[in-house]
Amino acid sequence: MKFRRLREKMVTTQIEARGIHDHRVLEAMRKVPRHLFVGEALQDQAYGDFPLPIGEGQTISQPYIVAEMTQALEVTPDDRVLEIGTGSGYQTAILAELAFRVYSIERVMELFVGSRKLLDQLGYHNVIVKCSDGTLGWPSESPFEAIIVTAGGPDVPDKLVQQLTVGGRMVIPVGDRLSQTLLKIRRNQGGAHTTDLGGCRFVKLIGEHGWKAE
Repeated sequence: MKFRRLREKMVTTQIEARGIHDHRVLEAMRKVPRHLFVGEALQDQAYGDFPLPIGEGQTISQPYIVAEMTQALEVTPDDRVLEIGTGSGYQTAILAELAFRVYSIERVMELFVGSRKLLDQLGYHNVIVKCSDGTLGWPSESPFEAIIVTAGGPDVPDKLVQQLTVGGRMVIPVGDRLSQTLLKIRRNQGGAHTTDLGGCRFVKLIGEHGWKAE
């Protein structure tokens, strides 16, 4: 009950108050138990207006950023969505509430194992997760109606754009190692149209078409 109240307050004061209006996104944010996607010691902070560490140098994004990126994706119940960077699995669960199927790629084995177990426990059986280089996408399952990248890269990987359907949407942070711009890319017959959604800060997108591992 405590976490349900905190979740409702999160949606009302952090998300709706900042202009997120897609009712399906708001309902998903109200439903998914965010506190289960962080360590037990951080559960009381899970609904705060900030990111939290999840281990392996990675974070669970600020709730508003999750909502903003999800709304920008325009996910419909028939969509197949590719997520690059499973992390804790929280964004994955939000997408699973909205899409027909979610394909998610996590580079770090420890996070892959933990998120897959939790998503299974919560009954998200429309999610397929693998441990791999997310910057390569998932060619064998493409094309996708939507692609979300939850780490910041130096540019937009062409490999991912090529895996969008015509009319498909991708949301991705692009910039340097310290700060990025959140971009929405819509693929069309002649190429792609890009919209600037504002500044942001994410962990680095590591991979063949991202930053190199240090």
